[in-house]
Amino acid sequence: MQTAKPGQPGSPPILSRAKELVYPSLREAVDELHPGIRHMVEYHLGWIDAEGRPDSRGGKSVRPAFAVLSAEAAGAPAQTAVPAAVAIELVHNFSLLHDDIMDQDRERRHRTTVWARYGVAAGIISGDALVVLALDQLLRRPEPAALAAARRVWADTRDMIGGQVDDLGFEERVAVTWEECVAMEAQKTGALLACSACVGAILAEAPAPVVEGLAGFGMHVGLAFQAVDDMLGIWGRPEVTGKPTSSDLRRSKKSLPISAALEVEGPGRDELAGLLGDFHTREPAESELERAVELIESSGSRERTARYAADHLRAALEMLDSLPIVPEAHAELAGLARFLGERDY
Repeated sequence: MQTAKPGQPGSPPILSRAKELVYPSLREAVDELHPGIRHMVEYHLGWIDAEGRPDSRGGKSVRPAFAVLSAEAAGAPAQTAVPAAVAIELVHNFSLLHDDIMDQDRERRHRTTVWARYGVAAGIISGDALVVLALDQLLRRPEPAALAAARRVWADTRDMIGGQVDDLGFEERVAVTWEECVAMEAQKTGALLACSACVGAILAEAPAPVVEGLAGFGMHVGLAFQAVDDMLGIWGRPEVTGKPTSSDLRRSKKSLPISAALEVEGPGRDELAGLLGDFHTREPAESELERAVELIESSGSRERTARYAADHLRAALEMLDSLPIVPEAHAELAGLARFLGERDY
């Protein structure tokens, strides 16, 4: 798996290129927020520290990169995608602000989350402001393609929220099937990446088969991306991921490796189910987390999840190969997909 961060050797150049292209407009959009909210959003985005001093942290700009490449894939200039790329990045960060509250995560990108520093209410209202601001980026534009893009963003945001609802509900259950987990992740993660991978093409007025083909490509990438994320949620290194060891187990999350392990017949399944039930009601001891990881490992679910991620990455690349798109954009989309499907952070 890859460890390179955006802007470092080994990361796809499109990540830096998209950030340089999209972030000036993203900053203009954030400047429209109420000053009290703006401070918290800029802190969340990594632009300032808690005292308001300039900072240089931030996300990977994956979704803006897909949006830019989807416009270029349709033969349009990269600038065509900027309003959609800004909207997608705002929606993504809306989801992160609220996810951190729901999951009680106190750290993101190696520093304190917004809700943990400023309070739950501050995290909620900051996220609310971003989703409204996101749609405004497209609805304020006069061209018909912008309305079509806004509808796509809205529909996929709705699906993403539905996936989050299912994810939260799964925490209350002893076991969740593999198929249920896959369906949840298709909404929670796949929908927004599918949107990212086609919304620039919508603004470029690409033919419907190209738009839907790019969306399908993005969905497969999203499923591979989330499967890798699920593995990192158990086996990721905190110094790389910025999250605690076995973070998903601590929250009794029903991710793909956990769901797969709970489907394997044997005494280990009952022991794992008992541990996960306890983790939902109290903070687990390190020895209990280690035992849960042993049980998951021995079930073969890590290998099953890795195969699933590889299968969806392959399906994404095959779908991309079938589309009549600009070759240079095709190559960058494929490189970005591989980067996401083979990462370790």
